[in-house]
Amino acid sequence: MSNRLAGEKSPYLLQHAENPVEWYPWGEEAFRKARSEDKPIFLSIGYSTCHWCHVMEHESFEDEEVAAVLNRNFVSIKVDREERPDIDQVYMTACQAATGSGGWPLSIFMGPDRKPFYAGTYFPKQSRMGRPGFVEVAERIAELWAGERDHLGGVSEKLSRAMESGGGEHAAELPGRDLTETAYKGLSKTFDPVHGGFGAAPKFPTAHNLSFLTRWHGRNPDSNGLQMVEKTLLAMRSGGIFDQIGFGFHRYSVDEKWIEPHFEKMLYDQAMLALAYTDAYLATGKARYGAVAGEIFEYAMRDMLGPEGGFHSAQDADSEGKEGVFYTWTPEQVAKILGKDEAGVFCRAYGVTSRGNFHGGASILNIAAPFEKLAADLGMDLHELERLLEDGRLRLFEEREKRVHPFKDDKILAAWNGLMIAALARGAQALGESLYAGAAVGAANFVLREMQNDAGRIYRRYRRGEVANPGYADDYAFLIWGLIELYETVFDVAWLAQAVRLQEEMTRIFGAPDGGFYFCGNDTEQMIVKERPLYDAALPSGNSVAAMNLLRLGRMTGDPQFEKQADLLMRSFAREVSKYPAAYTQFLQALDFAHGPTREIIVAGDLSSPKTKEMIDCVWRAHSPNRVLLVKESGTPGDELAKIAPFSASIVPESAPAAYVCQGYSCQNPARSVSELRAILQGADQPMA
Repeated sequence: MSNRLAGEKSPYLLQHAENPVEWYPWGEEAFRKARSEDKPIFLSIGYSTCHWCHVMEHESFEDEEVAAVLNRNFVSIKVDREERPDIDQVYMTACQAATGSGGWPLSIFMGPDRKPFYAGTYFPKQSRMGRPGFVEVAERIAELWAGERDHLGGVSEKLSRAMESGGGEHAAELPGRDLTETAYKGLSKTFDPVHGGFGAAPKFPTAHNLSFLTRWHGRNPDSNGLQMVEKTLLAMRSGGIFDQIGFGFHRYSVDEKWIEPHFEKMLYDQAMLALAYTDAYLATGKARYGAVAGEIFEYAMRDMLGPEGGFHSAQDADSEGKEGVFYTWTPEQVAKILGKDEAGVFCRAYGVTSRGNFHGGASILNIAAPFEKLAADLGMDLHELERLLEDGRLRLFEEREKRVHPFKDDKILAAWNGLMIAALARGAQALGESLYAGAAVGAANFVLREMQNDAGRIYRRYRRGEVANPGYADDYAFLIWGLIELYETVFDVAWLAQAVRLQEEMTRIFGAPDGGFYFCGNDTEQMIVKERPLYDAALPSGNSVAAMNLLRLGRMTGDPQFEKQADLLMRSFAREVSKYPAAYTQFLQALDFAHGPTREIIVAGDLSSPKTKEMIDCVWRAHSPNRVLLVKESGTPGDELAKIAPFSASIVPESAPAAYVCQGYSCQNPARSVSELRAILQGADQPMA
């Protein structure tokens, strides 16, 4: 027997459609039932590739005893956090206020008024290892609802007050550069100098911290910002958090050494980490970092790109009912494929041992020592060793493809596709790979073709021909980011025009009168709390990304309203950021841009000309994060760029290409050679602090 989730499109909800629990999707039908039957609500929030969500389902939601308790005493609602981040954010705030922590599965007990009075994450069925059992918790709450409802009401009111967003207190001026220095010092204090990364286990990549530090180093080359970045990037690439056979990053590392990952793979991690490695490549010139970005793109384009052009959301940690079994190996398995001698070298290179480092004696592949050292120990030429290992990797990959694959969540999210568009476009610039630009164009076309209505309103999710849920602030901010990067890659003015249109729509739908953006639009269902998030967690916040978008669009179009809007946004959050700047590193990158100096670069010339392409490539390959790039092409009918950026109309392309570089509201004489342009771009920036 199926429950009411059987008609949904969300893969996560469909995973629960056969549960004996009488699940409802979020909607008025469930709340109406709770009111009419005077029952509390059990709200369970998770996502399809969440390991502990699977565990709780198997232990509790598939269990007849648990189902009987829930069906008798509660109205049970199941929510996919990736499709409804508005619901997830509100109730995660409640969980953090109640327990001091959060995570998924998120378990909320609340009244029909939607106000929570009890919150937690994973519960075992019965009490175990200090964790209360789910049956015990549910039965106790049912008793309190029947006999001590006033007590629950009091708890609910306290939690509701704790969930209320602040805001409205504006700083008199733009936050100072001192916040960036404070953030740098905060990250330095938590940096692990042995293994890289920040804090203790579990360790998350938090790619925007790394991009912030790379930018900081550009302003402060005598600091150790870049050392922290390089240590972390190299350690992650060598560790088990990176899929050494098929590429791509797993979600986080259980240990401090990056060896044992939580094996799920998220699209947003691939995008953000590709950006971080690309930044490091541009800042250092070391090909190693560009190669890792390319490996990430290879994985994403091979395994996550749908036939329609959009990127799918995630891959599960589990297959065959076990976490990580798809990714781990034994020496015997490797030898069967590679032969004894080659397997011996491969296993030594990637830490595959008879004892193993994971459950059941299997090994998570990781690079324990540089290949240069292994080659010296083996008396081999380094290039010969690398060829042997690459051949072995490809053969193991081919064999691994025959295994039962982890479940793939094939829904397409506008926000996460926006991030991947941005990453691919930047990768195309830095690495000179047109395939990446083509994939970015394909994804952008898909989102704008399939994920907006006739009025141009972006939707959050697409799956199997159906869109759902009007988009949130993140969907707009991340997509606009991608479109700006895409314009600076292919120079089709239509992408810049779409970015401007969506930014104006974002302001109309999500704009807060005191600055910044609400998460939910004014045309959608309103939550019990109206949130205006800024915290840069696993993903940067929509407000942080929007701040940079506004600044870049202001410089690209010459429209001062965009920069005024960015200024108001940053001043409205100044007091919040000053409490702990290291938690807002994406926001601080926008603040750094606002303080400048910034460069507005217009390359004028024929795009088919090698000299014009050389000038553009010179801009692309420079680590100059505080710049915008426009191309005024000669020989094109009309002037589409001038409609978006009127100031460009004064530039008349000559027969030979030229680059016009403006900084501090003044423009230099045009650079007419790549060497002249490079000299300008290599000019020293002002300190970041």
